[in-house]
Amino acid sequence: MTNPPMDALFFYGTLRYAPLLGLVLGRVPDLVDATLADHLVSWAEGESFPMIEGCAGATATGVLATGITAEDRARLDHYEGAFAYRLAQVEVRTGGGERVAAEVYLPDAAAWTAGARWSLGDWVRDWGLLTLEAAAEVMGLYGTETPESIAARFGMIRARAQSRLRSGAWHRPQTVGAGFTRADIALDRVDRPYTKFFAIEEYSARHRLFGGGLSAPVSRAVFRAADAVTVLPYDPERDRVLLIEQVRLGAYAHGDPAPWLLEPVAGIIDAGESEETTARREAQEEAGVQIGALHPVGRYYPSPGGVAQVLISYVGIADLPDDLPAIGGLDAEGEDIRSHLVSLDAALEMLTSGELAVAPLIISVQWLARHRETLRGGSLTA
Repeated sequence: MTNPPMDALFFYGTLRYAPLLGLVLGRVPDLVDATLADHLVSWAEGESFPMIEGCAGATATGVLATGITAEDRARLDHYEGAFAYRLAQVEVRTGGGERVAAEVYLPDAAAWTAGARWSLGDWVRDWGLLTLEAAAEVMGLYGTETPESIAARFGMIRARAQSRLRSGAWHRPQTVGAGFTRADIALDRVDRPYTKFFAIEEYSARHRLFGGGLSAPVSRAVFRAADAVTVLPYDPERDRVLLIEQVRLGAYAHGDPAPWLLEPVAGIIDAGESEETTARREAQEEAGVQIGALHPVGRYYPSPGGVAQVLISYVGIADLPDDLPAIGGLDAEGEDIRSHLVSLDAALEMLTSGELAVAPLIISVQWLARHRETLRGGSLTA
């Protein structure tokens, strides 16, 4: 056995993926194939990453990275440190048969439950791009925030990452327009002065002009939020909808004298979650309602001049009896939500009077008014 090199790390999971390791370290170190005896790598049950545990007779496949510096370790601790990992010394065997002393990041044995055997190829296919997008934001906070503060909002970081990937795959019909693309914008600089549950990004860019050439540099601040789903529950038998009411600090900050607003059910799309799943989950959490068929209302930017977010709105068929819970929401998310059952005729009057002041609700009520008779006749399917 060689002398223990303090600069060697064994990676068995997602950091075996060279693009991710390079992003975390800012470089790709020397890597060789290696194995760790009596250990098994499995999917963490219900999660998008693997875990490793002792298992007699099993072999964990991975890579051995050498030439690891103190700066590399600090960057790895930043990326891994918030998720109950610790460094442990192990002995691995390289593809050439050499036994090498190295270190490995091991999880807290009680943190997760082992699921099926893990596959790097399956992970790259299903989670690789999202993980790279999220890791770029995490490593952008290196040296400015603790791993613990990042872990507290890691779900939102991943949701924002998924939102960017979703928008990148969104190909809208273009029957009117100049046909310009992202390639017609020259990005000079982007700064991120604030990154918490939401994020603020400051862009300096030049863009193609309709008359030809490039514009002068344009500076804009962008409010980044993860994509969200809204769903307006509708009972076609009773011809009524469910509206929720909750305080909105955005309206309060804007000087609104009555910042408790009427809205459809809404929620952020979690990473790995479909839009339809989010709609059904949020309806249950916020209003105690089971949604049947979901009818797409629209996919749209609420305010693209300064807000980087897409909303996906639905009308959801539901049974809305009089005895639905009046108060809903999750205590863990600080939600205090009141439900209101309103006839569709009354909702349309509220739309006309201006009582409905939230864009997704206005859009959804207008869509429902257009399709009301079809839904009541049962001929519009999901």
